[in-house]
Amino acid sequence: MRLAEVVRANSRLPLLQVVKTAIASVAAWFVALAVFPEQVPVFAAVAALLVVQPSVNQSFGKAIERSLGVLVGVLVALGAALLFGDQSWLVLLAIVASLFVAWGLRLTPGSSVQIPISAMLVLSIGAATPTYAAARVVETVIGAAVGLLVNVLIVPPLLLAPARSAVLQLGLRVAEELDRLAEVLTDPDEAADLDSVLESARSLRDLRQTATDAIRGGRESLTLNPRRSHYRDQLERDVGLLNRMEPLVTQVIGMARAVRDHWDPSLADEPITGSIAEELRRAAHDLRLLVQVDGGSVPIAEEPLALTRPLVVAAPPPQHWILIGALMEDLRRVREEIVGR
Repeated sequence: MRLAEVVRANSRLPLLQVVKTAIASVAAWFVALAVFPEQVPVFAAVAALLVVQPSVNQSFGKAIERSLGVLVGVLVALGAALLFGDQSWLVLLAIVASLFVAWGLRLTPGSSVQIPISAMLVLSIGAATPTYAAARVVETVIGAAVGLLVNVLIVPPLLLAPARSAVLQLGLRVAEELDRLAEVLTDPDEAADLDSVLESARSLRDLRQTATDAIRGGRESLTLNPRRSHYRDQLERDVGLLNRMEPLVTQVIGMARAVRDHWDPSLADEPITGSIAEELRRAAHDLRLLVQVDGGSVPIAEEPLALTRPLVVAAPPPQHWILIGALMEDLRRVREEIVGR
């Protein structure tokens, strides 16, 4: 592994994020300096650096996490100094004690790291007195508040476009897999590589997870965001569409597995096989319409749904009844998700 791969990210932080962090740090420095002119406001600047996050909700959580960590850290440093006085090894004792205090309180990793850092700074750069400890807590709160305020005033970008794009891509890929299954059932030559059909269907899981993560990011960006009321409905439509896509992924993978495991060349000669393939194509057609309408990517299509009624089989062929039955059940579930019944 090259050093560059370890220290460099795949993409840069948004420039707006960098600008907001710089503004918050500078503002926190001068605000804290105005309150405590006799001290260098290191705690305030560091707090502002850490609090500015991609979303307002994350900033609020970091502000609480940072403030709590500093409060506990300075209390540990103050208690150690009062008990043992001014000793050179007191910093190490405070660090170890802070780690165990964080573990005992079951704090988050951010707070757990902040406690020993705060205790170490208090003991190394300042006199461990109640007045100094209280001042550092107030200074940290000032920095966290400034960072949160800057993130609210300079509104973070909403991550709704990636969420919509991921959901639409998932829906279109599911439709492609339905069409591919229809081709395999009706064309014996398409069955030459059934394993690739199954692997292609299984790749939908990754797309589903990507869409789920993108929806989570979009929801996170809306939480505590001043613009959330204008965009909440858009995200909820994407959430609803994803909820309908998730079972379809499972059904498509199940159908691909059934076809791979029970394929027989004579299957293409059965009349019911052609009917099932036609239903798969109709399902793909209707799924594309559903994605277009609910996803809002294009105006509502006037073309009607093709899945007008469920397919009925009186008696499946004896030699293929397992595959035919499995496909029929999966088709029933696919139809229910697409037509909403």
